[in-house]
Formats: sequence, structure tokens, C-alpha cells
Amino acid sequence: MASKRQSLGDAKLAKLDEFYTQLSDIEKEVRHYKKHFKGKVVYLNCDDPRASQFFHYFSYNFERLGLKKLIATCYKSQDMDLFSAGDSERAIYLEYTGDKDGDRIPGRNEIEVKCLNGDGDFRSQESITLLKEADIVVTNPPFSLFREYVAQLMKYNKKFLIIGNMNAVTYKEIWPYIQQNRIWLGVTRTGTGQMWFRIKNDAPVKKGQRVDENGDRYQTIGHSAWFTNLDHSKRHEELTLYRTHAPDAYLSYDNYNGIEVGKAVNIPVDWEGVMGVPITFLGKYNPDQFEIVGIAKAPLGEPSKIYPKQTQVSANGARSTVTKLNDGPALKVETPPTDKTYYEIDGEYYVQLYARILIRHKRVIA
Repeated sequence: MASKRQSLGDAKLAKLDEFYTQLSDIEKEVRHYKKHFKGKVVYLNCDDPRASQFFHYFSYNFERLGLKKLIATCYKSQDMDLFSAGDSERAIYLEYTGDKDGDRIPGRNEIEVKCLNGDGDFRSQESITLLKEADIVVTNPPFSLFREYVAQLMKYNKKFLIIGNMNAVTYKEIWPYIQQNRIWLGVTRTGTGQMWFRIKNDAPVKKGQRVDENGDRYQTIGHSAWFTNLDHSKRHEELTLYRTHAPDAYLSYDNYNGIEVGKAVNIPVDWEGVMGVPITFLGKYNPDQFEIVGIAKAPLGEPSKIYPKQTQVSANGARSTVTKLNDGPALKVETPPTDKTYYEIDGEYYVQLYARILIRHKRVIA
């Protein structure tokens, strides 16, 4: 079995998980949670405190937020230049308890630097000890370790504000927390826009990158989103709806109980039953207005039927035998589409949709 050092190192190398969040994105999101931070210990456990904009933000806004303490650690591999902008050969953590000389600037003599015996892995006992001391965790954890990272936060019952891939809501390890209203999305960047992350200058060149006027490189991740269990006002805003239900306007799923609603704005105000909406709906989800019934996405959810092997016909006409129709919600159609993939079973035609969250109105407008 790979060691923790190897597993984290391999994940960062293979998945290019070292993305530095921009200060502007942090400012836009954290300002919605100011009331939660007063008197709290904030822990940044996946950041290089010498390069992290998270540490910059919370140290420079320490007094304004009324923090009690700020702690920051980072993973440290044997390759001293791989995960650190500094030149230390040991993993470190920083502690900051506020301004001491009255200039409201976190000076070097006010930030306590301590060495870790281990590598700073968030799963190490040293890091867990610091986690236990914290009230709120804020960071951008490795996307490839998101399941394990969230599991640790939930195990120790921590409040948090973290960045992850929007598709994580469909993970079997994450979805139950979403449905139980124990995790929800933040205010900004809820999977529908682009979030740009600074990357190392020697990172591989790929699509979705840019270079700014200073020569710094950035990578965009369009499906990134904030995940949190800190309440915020947007989460309780009523979603204004205008559509009413009409049988010819809303198709029913063939393998799930519910009607298809492709956009949140098209949710019918007078429908009492279950509706399937895209996962981006979670950015508009108001737990006072809607109930989350389930999800239509294998292996989660409870489909009403399981299909036998089917013939997949791609948009270019290529045919193959698959079982993919069971991966998510399906619609039965009278005639096969000509511009996208469809599935055929015993002369009947189906199209498959991406994962859908199954919701129901808490109050139906007649």
C-alpha cells in the first residue's frame, strides 16, 4: 500500500492539484460569512502559508473579522521545490494571533513559524491535532483527494469553506451530506462560471491557461465551486418562478419518478410531484422552498427500472452494445434524434441525460 506521502504526492503530480486561489475570489466569497468568524480559530491546512492568498487574506483581515487565531500548514514532499514557493527543507506551520505593534499589518515578528516533524499531510497526526483546535477550516484541497478530505472534516465535526469540483456532488461519499443539508454550495462560482487559479510556471501547458502581464500563469477550472456548512443569506433567497405545468412541456423520466426540468427557471410552480433538475440548481437551492428527494445518477438514486444491454447509436451513426443507459435518467422518445447519441432496445428509442437532482416543492402554488 502506498504511503500517505506517496499517495498525496502522486495525486498532485498526476492531477495537477496545486492550484493557487486568487485573492479576489477569496474576498468575494468570504465576505458573506463575516458573522461566523468572530472569536474563531481558522485553519488553512492545504496551503503553502508563504504563498497562499488564503493566509494573506485572513492575516490582513484578522482584526476586521475578529479572529482568535490563524493557523496554516502545507504538505511538504522530499522534493523541496515541488509544493513550496519557499526554500525550507522541512514542513512548517504558521500561527498568527493578531497585530501587536498597531500598524494592522501582519509583520514577520508577529507570525510564529514552527517546524513539523512530519510532512504536513492533512491526514497526519500533527495536522489532525491542529484541526481539532480549529473552529473553521478554509482552503483549496487537492481535488483528487476531495472525498477523503471532506470525510475528515465531517468526522471531526468542523465548520468549513472549501473549493472543490462541482461534480463532487454526485460522489457517493459526498451526496448524502448534500441531501441531508449538512453540506451546501457557497455564494459565488457555483459551477456555472470560471474560476482562475495561479499555477507554477513550469506546469505543463494545456487548454484553459493564460499568462498575465507579470508573466504569472493561470489555469481555469469551469466546474469549481465553494462547498460549505456555514449558513449564508443567499441560501434562503426565494427562487422566483413563472412557469406552470403542461403535460406536453415536461417529459417524464422512463427510469425514475419525476419530470425533466432542464433549467431551474423552468421549474413549474404548480407541480406537486418530483422534478429532476441539473446539479447546478444547488447554487439556487433554498431549503425553505424545496426538498431534495434524491438523485438520478448511478450508483446513487433508486431507478424504477434497470435496462438490459442496449445498442448505442452515436451522432455519426456508429453502433455499439453498451449498458450506459443505466448510468442516469433516461427519456423515451418516439423518433431517434439525428444530432446526438441515442439508445435502442427492442425497437424503442431513448436518450440519456446527465445527473439530475430530484426535488419537490415544499409549498405548491395552486
